Amino acid sequence: MNTAVPACLDRTDWRALYRAAILETNKSIFPQRFSEAEAALVARGREIFYEHASLEEKEALENALYALRAFRTSWRHTEGA
Repeated sequence: MNTAVPACLDRTDWRALYRAAILETNKSIFPQRFSEAEAALVARGREIFYEHASLEEKEALENALYALRAFRTSWRHTEGA
């Protein structure tokens, strides 16, 4: 499966970066995908802290960040096995 993210993708599109990270199957690319997604999630979280974003996006952002970090932890444990 090719989950490549186009180079022109705006880093503020956190949903696409999140999907690319959790769907990445290449273990050598996963750390990069994770870092890009996490940075976009954190950046958007800061933006909506000062804006009046929808409650749905705030919840989606929190859920995605939690899931991404849990996924990374799980991935690290499978690497050691």
